[in-house]
Amino acid sequence: MKPTLFVLAAGMGSRYGGLKQLDGVGPQGQTIMDYSIYDALRAGFGKVVFVIRHDFEEAFRETILKKYEGHVPVELVFQAVDALPEGYTAPEGRVKPWGTNHAILMGQKAINEPFAVINADDFYGRDAFDVMAGYLSQLPDNSKGRYCMVAFQLGNTMTENGSVSRGVCSVDDMGHLADVVERTAISFDDQHRITFTEPDGTIAHPAAETPVSMNLWGLTPDYFNYSEREFVKFLTKYGNEAKSEFFIPSVVDKLVKNGEASVDVLTTTSHWFGVTYPEDRPTVVENLAKLHAEGVYPDKLF
Repeated sequence: MKPTLFVLAAGMGSRYGGLKQLDGVGPQGQTIMDYSIYDALRAGFGKVVFVIRHDFEEAFRETILKKYEGHVPVELVFQAVDALPEGYTAPEGRVKPWGTNHAILMGQKAINEPFAVINADDFYGRDAFDVMAGYLSQLPDNSKGRYCMVAFQLGNTMTENGSVSRGVCSVDDMGHLADVVERTAISFDDQHRITFTEPDGTIAHPAAETPVSMNLWGLTPDYFNYSEREFVKFLTKYGNEAKSEFFIPSVVDKLVKNGEASVDVLTTTSHWFGVTYPEDRPTVVENLAKLHAEGVYPDKLF
């Protein structure tokens, strides 16, 4: 069975100033998602599931989904603030969905095979999808707790235009993920060192080579059951907060430390780039134009 590509496309893109998932940054108006899906299909993925919000469904169907007709089966699922387990309600004033792992839960009824998770607004590169598809395709039937992630170097995922959020990883001698912590405000300091603040207030300066997750995860359907369990725990502890988020790295880290899952850390020759702030856009446009000029991508992807 071919793996499925699960695209997280529900974010508002508040720092970017609009729906960056729909922004045409390629020479022919291609979105970053278009490149990911093109690369994924070439690598052997067989279906695409998008998680979006109801309020931009019409624009998404018109701008995005139509172009994939005849190329790949697609399905939409929806993330909403009130999509909660029985007995739980969103606190008054909560307008933002519950984070990336909550978004993953929305795909439970649509995905029954190994799947890769990606952000809609990150460019991962051809080799990253080849590596991921190769891993997922060789998994034995009904595999459980055997996950993977494609790691990128932190220094190659930074922006000069503000802070970023990254899953900062530690890898053991066997190439397995030992630890992953979501850091939500990584930036350059006035000496151009990478920096973030630890929960205890300590200032950290991680090396540029530090492996990080860019939410390119390879998972199997059992992950949905673990996520349901951990989401209930999360809501019990943080459900009354207006802006708390249920992150993928937080769940994966718990499963690894509990011995319920192992995560192979995969390497890639691909170079990540993305649009976090409007000021990042010209660099992305330039990089994509160069890839087209070099023949990596055809003029028309779909």
